[in-house]
Amino acid sequence: MRSDSNVTSERANFVTHLECGATGERLPANEIHNLSPAGKPIIVRYDLEAMGRTLDRDELDRRPADLWRYRELLPVRHASDIVSLGESATPIVHLSSAAGERVYVKDEGRLPTGSFKARGLCVAVSMAKSFGITKVAMPSNGNAGAALAAYGARAGMEITVFCPTDTPEINIRETLIHGARVERVDGYIDDCGRRVAEGREREGWFDMSTLKEPYRIEGKKTMGLELAQQLDWTLPDVIFYPTGGGTGLIGMWKAFQELEQLGWISGVLPRMVAVQATGCAPIVRAFESGAPHAERWENAATLAVGIRVPSAIGDFLILEALRASNGFALAVDDDAIVSARDRVARSDGVLLCPEGAATYAAYEQAVNEGRVAQDEQVVLFNCATGLKYPL
Repeated sequence: MRSDSNVTSERANFVTHLECGATGERLPANEIHNLSPAGKPIIVRYDLEAMGRTLDRDELDRRPADLWRYRELLPVRHASDIVSLGESATPIVHLSSAAGERVYVKDEGRLPTGSFKARGLCVAVSMAKSFGITKVAMPSNGNAGAALAAYGARAGMEITVFCPTDTPEINIRETLIHGARVERVDGYIDDCGRRVAEGREREGWFDMSTLKEPYRIEGKKTMGLELAQQLDWTLPDVIFYPTGGGTGLIGMWKAFQELEQLGWISGVLPRMVAVQATGCAPIVRAFESGAPHAERWENAATLAVGIRVPSAIGDFLILEALRASNGFALAVDDDAIVSARDRVARSDGVLLCPEGAATYAAYEQAVNEGRVAQDEQVVLFNCATGLKYPL
């Protein structure tokens, strides 16, 4: 069981305000928020100058190797509000089977509930607890709902999750066993999101949908903070990230910018690559056309259900990160995903989830197309344990 003995009850907190990710409008940090008045995602801002005067990055090495070692860069003010299931640092594993010699996978399947959704949900649920929220709902393709159910159970909250009817059964059962209510919806995750919105006032739910509250992105950004620390405060040349709602990609890019402002890293930031499936690639289509937003992808279909998101509310933030980093977006088909999963399992002993396998397939495609050189350092994100998927 995680101990917070190294954290005082009143934690160092450097949050200054919240702001609309589209308009920059400032919002107070001590109030409950979903979307901004403009209907866009809200971003948490910190006093990084003050933080830099009081926190030495070497101090992080002396703290337990978990998500909460980055507490100054997180919004939770009181240690008593932390809802934790033991979010230990995830390993970076070298892949000898890759075309390049410096290709690694960051295996997020080692987190509680077996996926990277634990990062975002532990911080979001902790903040909900701090505001006295007791009823929460969200749409989910599987892993997010399971993580919310687990952290919600830990916090004593009433959880409702809406899932597409073809959500993997193991995710449904995992969500149910934690005591959450699950409703299956004949449609996609955005259809599920509409069900949450429709019932919000009637049921008294707080909507914890992707990027419809400010704090899941703060939990997800710890992937970037952790990666930088694990690489001795350097960053890889390229990061391949499986992209549905895109919270993690947006969060990592935010983390790198904050680390730059703190003076903890220097040099060129990684090229960010959004990986999608050919059966659901709205970000790829928007990126290639130069559009600032992504139109909804109709008739979405892929075995990588975690990235089957026809329409992402944070589309403009994903596209901004790709372009600012000189990155790109790439789609791979289901056959390539299955082939990549099987080859990595047999050659390296790493069982990737379909979404993680998509990043390996995308890396191979990018090398073949000359978009990534074989001597570049590359990190692929495996977002969940492969054991949660049919093999």
